[in-house]
Amino acid sequence: MTTVSTHVLNTSTGRPAEGVPVQLAQHTEDGWTVLGASKTDADGRCKDLPVPDTAAGTVLRLTFTTEGPFFPEVSIVIEVDPAQAHYHVPLLLNPFGYSVYRGS
Repeated sequence: MTTVSTHVLNTSTGRPAEGVPVQLAQHTEDGWTVLGASKTDADGRCKDLPVPDTAAGTVLRLTFTTEGPFFPEVSIVIEVDPAQAHYHVPLLLNPFGYSVYRGS
């Protein structure tokens, strides 16, 4: 079982980004299927995303509805290894840029 979590930080304020809607989708032979959604908590974390069925596909997409002036939405596509138990994907966000990396 492979799980996914995320953490959104506002690098302009140096604070967690609370209340950011996050959607998890999975790419299968039929295209993208939305697995579920959540919002970041007071610490900017989203720990309750649904567990993808990696037998159906290993390419996942996290979509953050940021409502920013330049990036109203940020989509991150990752490929997971079913042998890995967990993927943490932090998003560092400011009004005119963002960065993402594989966390721990």
